[in-house]
Amino acid sequence: MGPLAGVTVIDLTRALSGPYATLLLAGLGATVIKIEEPGAGDVARGNVPYAGRGGLSRVPVEPDDMSVPFLERGRGKLGVTLNLKHAGAREVLADLIRGADVLVENFSAGTADRLGVGYSWAHSVNPRLVYTSISGSGATEVGDTKAYDLITQALSGLTMTTGSSGEPPVRAGLPFGDAIAPLFAVIGTVSALFAAQESGEGQHVDVSMLGALTSMVAIEPWQAYDAVGMSARTGSFLNRLAPFGLFPAKDGEVAVCAANDRFFARLPAAIGRPELLEDDRFARRAHRAANADAIHAIVAEWTRVRTVEEVVRLLSAADVPAAPVRTPVEAVTDARVRARGETVALSHPVYGPVGDVVASGLPIVFSRDTAEIDGDAPLLGQDNDRVYGTVLGYERERLDAMAADGLI
Repeated sequence: MGPLAGVTVIDLTRALSGPYATLLLAGLGATVIKIEEPGAGDVARGNVPYAGRGGLSRVPVEPDDMSVPFLERGRGKLGVTLNLKHAGAREVLADLIRGADVLVENFSAGTADRLGVGYSWAHSVNPRLVYTSISGSGATEVGDTKAYDLITQALSGLTMTTGSSGEPPVRAGLPFGDAIAPLFAVIGTVSALFAAQESGEGQHVDVSMLGALTSMVAIEPWQAYDAVGMSARTGSFLNRLAPFGLFPAKDGEVAVCAANDRFFARLPAAIGRPELLEDDRFARRAHRAANADAIHAIVAEWTRVRTVEEVVRLLSAADVPAAPVRTPVEAVTDARVRARGETVALSHPVYGPVGDVVASGLPIVFSRDTAEIDGDAPLLGQDNDRVYGTVLGYERERLDAMAADGLI
């Protein structure tokens, strides 16, 4: 039983940002009812690669092949279909909302209201409902730029913090524009649930992808850096700490973090350069940052003639933080994160394990509660009978009529 056991979430999300938020809520124990468009489903169902009876493929081969990204994001959810553009959709959605605690949507700003299922309507149906919106730049910014991850990265300044000075901007390898907003959405949703328990009143939780990512970018004082001539773009290093960055080895790269005085005091002996402790350029943390290029060149000269294993072993023995730079596959299969459930095996709802592919788990370990993303992603409309029939009590004749009319 997770800490959100007993909480019901209506999931109107699609693509990545919204589905990741509801994935986390499901992992925390909430019952998530994912609503998809009849016949088409979540746009993520079309993402490559695919998994099915024949294993993994770049394109779908069999009718029941499923998108691996959707298999990842759809886990732990009940899957139903509902055509929100149908005249009868609001009645059905209202029945679902009356028994729910949370609704999450990530339509473009204004779309939910145009469909007649925005916050004001939902609040009138269930005043205790927490209604969470994730959009490009805020739920009130109607007509704003489409909320693609790359657009968000570009507008947030993130692409101009990566790479080296004088080079073109670089897209961050992970979809941070899509991934950061859901974290704040979950924080806001859980906070609003707590408030609703006290007040009996729900509220609108409005999270902007641009605002969420830009707030993270603003962790660094960019104006101050600019004022004192420090570049915002320093490649594999950090301009306010040294030595601190990624260094070349004979067979790969190594991360070394020896910027503070305590760790740096051990570094010179470890690399056979004890005289560095007497060098005024490196005497204190601020001095090392001011002479970052020089100290980084010295460390790189030492690392590049040694293997990754040798560098990590020698520095670790001296209690200097160092680690190999791993590939994503190496990282997500680490026995430590697997043992803690921080990454988990991925399965197809019909054919079971998807080779040796792993997916994100829930990186929170509670001392009392169990928190895990349990259950495979649903087939399209898989739980229509369970949710509409068993939960809402609709008769078989009504369900058949809803399907025939294109409502579900």
